[in-house]
Amino acid sequence: MPRADDLAREGRRTDDAPAVSVIIPAYNAAQYIGEALDSVFAQTFSDYEVIVVNDDSPDTFELERALAPYRGRIVYVKQENRGPGGARNTAILKARGECVALLDSDDVWLPTFLAEQMEVLRENPARDLVYADALLFGDGPSAGRTFMQFNPSRGPVTFESLLQGRCTIITSCVVARKQALVAAGLFDENFYHSEDFDLWLRLARRGGQMSYRPHVLARHRLHAASLGADDRRLIEGELKVYQKLLRALPASASEHELVRARMERRRADLALEDGRQQFMAGQYIQAAEALERANGFYHSRKLRLVLLGLRAAPRLLRRVYGLRHRVQTQRARAAAARAVTSGVRQ
Repeated sequence: MPRADDLAREGRRTDDAPAVSVIIPAYNAAQYIGEALDSVFAQTFSDYEVIVVNDDSPDTFELERALAPYRGRIVYVKQENRGPGGARNTAILKARGECVALLDSDDVWLPTFLAEQMEVLRENPARDLVYADALLFGDGPSAGRTFMQFNPSRGPVTFESLLQGRCTIITSCVVARKQALVAAGLFDENFYHSEDFDLWLRLARRGGQMSYRPHVLARHRLHAASLGADDRRLIEGELKVYQKLLRALPASASEHELVRARMERRRADLALEDGRQQFMAGQYIQAAEALERANGFYHSRKLRLVLLGLRAAPRLLRRVYGLRHRVQTQRARAAAARAVTSGVRQ
């Protein structure tokens, strides 16, 4: 948040609204929120306010202790639990900025994040939302690579490209015009997973203009306690979004076919994840059944080989899988350390 002397040099009164409202929902966030806030206050762009919403967090005592050094520089709101979408909605409606920047409490921005994203919106007044890429760090074999290496954004950001997975938006990399999000109906508080995906689809379908800036401008943390760590729940949340879409779309709309095709794909992904989890739990028969369902869609030679190994020597297959996973994790951690020290940027 800029100081009064900074505002004076920029020719603005201290009671003027900021250009950007930074929005951070907090739930079990005490461990990491200090890093998130430090990354905000290290921004080269200074015309912003910060709103932290405590969504009835069970770690409120620890959270407020972690927030204590920042309380003079943030707007702090406490509310009954409404989920991540409800926490963001509270902050968006309270925001004084023309634009809002979304940051999860366990992620961090690089110092030029706001400057570069706001440059896009200022140069393109019709643009409603811009998002960037993020380096993955923390626990897991994906650490050290970028979000877009796994979920690339290709071509224009449209309802169809979002629906088909050709474009994927990472929420902690979003800067959007507040009014565009309000007009789209804000986050659906019935969703605890994929609530962001649901909003981007609604924004796109009503004609909102969105674009991807192909730079790494944030770091997205991987850890077991995050909402994004449970692939099964993420897929289930996405399927609920598609069910909502089918109810909302006109009966004759060609988008119905797109939605149903995507649902078929994600159900196969869900079966694959079920198979993986059951395999790791030693439930080999159930794992094989789930992988068979998945391969009914994929028709994958690799999956057929896995199924053969699962039926012939499941314990050996599990040892091989565990060794491979450990090697991948070690390589990823080494790559993440190199990326952080070298200041990776696309």
